[in-house]
Amino acid sequence: MAAARRIVVKIGSSSLTTAAGGLDADRVDALVDVVAKALDGDREDRGEGKEIVLVSSGAIAAGLAPLGLDRRPRDLARQQAAASVGQGLLVARYTASFARYGRRVGQVLLTTDDTSRRAHYRNATRTLDQLLAMGALPIVNENDTVATDEIRFGDNDRLAALVAHLVRADLLVLLSDVDGLYDGDPRTPGTSRIEEVRGPKDLDGVSIGSAGRSGVGTGGMVTKVEAARIAAAAGVPVVLTSASRAGDALLGRRTGTYFHRTGRRSANRLLWLAHASAPRGALTLDEGAVRAVVERRTSLLPAGIAAVEGEFTAGDPVELRDTEGRAVARGLVNFDAKEIPRLIGRSTRDLARDLGPAYEREVVHRDDLVVLDRGV
Repeated sequence: MAAARRIVVKIGSSSLTTAAGGLDADRVDALVDVVAKALDGDREDRGEGKEIVLVSSGAIAAGLAPLGLDRRPRDLARQQAAASVGQGLLVARYTASFARYGRRVGQVLLTTDDTSRRAHYRNATRTLDQLLAMGALPIVNENDTVATDEIRFGDNDRLAALVAHLVRADLLVLLSDVDGLYDGDPRTPGTSRIEEVRGPKDLDGVSIGSAGRSGVGTGGMVTKVEAARIAAAAGVPVVLTSASRAGDALLGRRTGTYFHRTGRRSANRLLWLAHASAPRGALTLDEGAVRAVVERRTSLLPAGIAAVEGEFTAGDPVELRDTEGRAVARGLVNFDAKEIPRLIGRSTRDLARDLGPAYEREVVHRDDLVVLDRGV
């Protein structure tokens, strides 16, 4: 933790706003104080300055009071309206607070569509890297104003895990209402905090409940543990602790629950495809194609497809299933759904002869394909 130089920090709505909606300026300033200290380094601990990406919830919650809403709306249209009002207030508050330390911030709004497609993924990476190189602190949030149910991350905990992978972070810090993961409800006598998690087996028998009852956010302890699993599998260790102890986490002091990395760091974007994409349709593969895709990690050719369902266009994420209907992989398809029925079971050579050279290609290229495990 102490050696981590590039850190992604995620803060939830309940840690930034009042229960009635609206930003709590004191809470925002308190977070900015500890982040700014980590950016500058700590002489007492002889720590060097960090690079920090802040994934911040709070846009919808910040927009509730200005719009006269007493609680988070359930319908998408009013959520989008609240996000539209609240996002500006949220970034303005951060801008003013970081200005006290002479720090600049940059707003980055993402949807899953921005992050699962190859060109968009590269653009997001370049933007974040450039902001850090120029000394600005990126503030990332889901683009709730335009995101629909089909293209949502679902919660900013998962978004933070994926951003940590995207920026090649050394550490992910998830800030919650409680100071770590407990082996039961932390309000119940006799429960204790779990200090380290080295793998899924360490959580066997652990009852994971909600992190808080504020009613202004979408996540809970379940989403935080899932985000920690995603990040750890991608080679990024995770600290889960309370917002009040963010300073300890950023300075490498023992706090909260530490999730050890369980996988190797990867430079590719396929983590986004596995965890951030919403399939727009499905392709059923015959047994030979399943073996080729899953075991040999080859591209999916038209000859191995048995059926197609859904409405999608070229470039959309689709699910690849075996003949029993089980999802075995996910990939970005090269053809529209309406084109695929006439490709099924045919070789690319025959298709090129009958339909033209544009059809002598894979339905899903192996560079745009990720094999799913049971946890996805």
